[in-house]
Amino acid sequence: MNIEEVIKKRCSIRNFLEKEVKEEKIQKILELINLAPSAGNLQAYKIFIIKDKEKIEKLSQIAYGMSQFQTLPPLIFVFCANTIESSQRYGARGKNLYAIQDTTIACAYAQLIIASLGLGSCWVGAFNEKTLKKFLKTDLLPIAVLPIGYPAENPSRKERKKLEELIIEF
Repeated sequence: MNIEEVIKKRCSIRNFLEKEVKEEKIQKILELINLAPSAGNLQAYKIFIIKDKEKIEKLSQIAYGMSQFQTLPPLIFVFCANTIESSQRYGARGKNLYAIQDTTIACAYAQLIIASLGLGSCWVGAFNEKTLKKFLKTDLLPIAVLPIGYPAENPSRKERKKLEELIIEF
């Protein structure tokens, strides 16, 4: 599958099959995420991997954006920015922007990789930050919760803005 096909295939999946994601696929996703660009090649983020069903259920309550899911996934990645690491090299801009960008880019790469492997995901940004940090036992800044699994649905692509609405020629 070429990159254009992957981008067109990727969509938000909120209904998953009760099928485990094999360790080989998880490792492939992680290896390719590791190639994502980052400011100064710091990779100022961490990825929490959650496979335990009870923890996934608990996380689905913290990440209230998952309330619209029909079924829970067998796997969740939580992407957290390491703002301190980035600020040590880049100061306030590293803390307030670069670490967040690094984390966001890594998660976006993950979504494309996941789609290329025949899996589905859905970016969840609606969560209680303080409660999520406590759940993960971290001081890192949570950026995205990414449920992952085999799709039990094939949603149609939602209408997008026209390019003319997005582009400003300068």
